[in-house]
Amino acid sequence: MSTIEIVNHVTLDGVMQAPADPDEDRRGGFEHGGWATRYFDEVQGEYMGSRMSGGGSGALLFGRWTYEKMAGFWPTQPEDNMIRQVMTRATKYVVSNTLREPEWENTVVVGGDAVEAVGDLKEREDRNIVLLGSAELIHTLLPHGLIDALLLTIHPLVLGSGKRLFPDDGSAAAFTLAEVKPTSTGVLIARYEAA
Repeated sequence: MSTIEIVNHVTLDGVMQAPADPDEDRRGGFEHGGWATRYFDEVQGEYMGSRMSGGGSGALLFGRWTYEKMAGFWPTQPEDNMIRQVMTRATKYVVSNTLREPEWENTVVVGGDAVEAVGDLKEREDRNIVLLGSAELIHTLLPHGLIDALLLTIHPLVLGSGKRLFPDDGSAAAFTLAEVKPTSTGVLIARYEAA
């Protein structure tokens, strides 16, 4: 049995939408894209790099929208890019009832009811699974206790709008702090485990 860990950038008000690029995700009229890039520093790079180079999860989990964004970006990066290498090698599970023939290697489409499908995946997969981005999928899985940990880079910024990690109408959940590391730019890298 595996564990599922969310790995995401968030603002102080919980926004996770479009951290990397101004045009990454303008859905809902979101105009603050690229908010995380100015906070990236050597501490964050080393921390995330060591997690990835240490074997990482071996498996990634995405909703379709996030998967398609990743599949359109990472395969086009230089072959010696460490993140590209990790992303390419990893088994990529995509929760979708419409994606038929993914082109990114090592991609497996998981269809049907998302909660049931991910629960089954969690039972049969022996590697831990990292869930990247994918707000709608997170919002679907959280109320069913399918999230075991959160690794968040919490940015000292309030945006006031955008997709949030935890929706206003979500269910209650408790986590314990397992690790925290501050960066030189005021970002806190915090890992929480389900209580």
